[in-house]
Amino acid sequence: MDLDLSVIIPVCDEEKNIALLHKKIVETLKKEKLSYEILFIDDGSTDNTFAEIKKLRNKDDNVRVIEFMRNFGKAAALNHGFMHAQGDIVVTMDGDLQDDPKEIPRMIKKINEGYDLVSGWKQKRKDLPTKKITSFFYNRLTSFICGVHLHDFNCGFKAYRRIVVKNIKVYGELHRYIPVLATWKGFRVTEIPVEHHSRKFGHSKYGAGRIIRGFFDLLTVKFLTKFTKRPLHFFGSIGLFCIIPGIIIGGYLSYLRFGLNEKIGDRPLLLLTILLIILGVQFISLGLLGELFTSSKDEHIVIRREIR
Repeated sequence: MDLDLSVIIPVCDEEKNIALLHKKIVETLKKEKLSYEILFIDDGSTDNTFAEIKKLRNKDDNVRVIEFMRNFGKAAALNHGFMHAQGDIVVTMDGDLQDDPKEIPRMIKKINEGYDLVSGWKQKRKDLPTKKITSFFYNRLTSFICGVHLHDFNCGFKAYRRIVVKNIKVYGELHRYIPVLATWKGFRVTEIPVEHHSRKFGHSKYGAGRIIRGFFDLLTVKFLTKFTKRPLHFFGSIGLFCIIPGIIIGGYLSYLRFGLNEKIGDRPLLLLTILLIILGVQFISLGLLGELFTSSKDEHIVIRREIR
């Protein structure tokens, strides 16, 4: 049965936040008179989080819960939620009470204006200064590299049309780049400022290691969105970057050998020339192999509407 709204909440060790978060969501959605479901994804909690969700499920038929065997990460939880969501509009939010459910109607209104994805912007962020500084530079770097200009890519508070979540697959740490992936698919993306609260219970699940993982995933997203259908452009560019200097140096050595009759066999430049040309040929060959592979696969095209 299709619903107006699905609220997907990945949680891990948030036992003290579950009941209050549920209460706030229900109060907000009842005022909007929407049919809805609240889907909790328990991502390997080691406390009583699952038990708290079961209590809510026994009282509220709109609550659904999926429990993972272990912690698989936020991207896996969101992807699983996207697969099971039944709402025409899907809202994702964190389970730490830092996102305010009162913002959901504003997001829905923005969706109804014609956007496919509305991302929250924690304009007045209630986090530690180190986290704010890291987030600032991360968001600027992502905007520069991917060409999608948002202030807060990592905000988990988002609203989507169902067509978006059914056509985007996230894994690893790619949940941070959903707006980039959606833009690449042709969806209309925007953002609105949302209220952000300080964490009262529990502790943050993110450590310094996510900075490194996030950087590598940023490179992954850039490759996926720009070069998936034209790998030769990527690998070929690197190949030419190697081959051209190799040819120039090789020409210089040829002039020394045949023009000035100098010995070049013991020159390091000769080894460098050979190395650059071999690397260049290998990269171009890799790009050609990629072209052969991608040409045999049909591109996944998302159709917005069809009029007959």
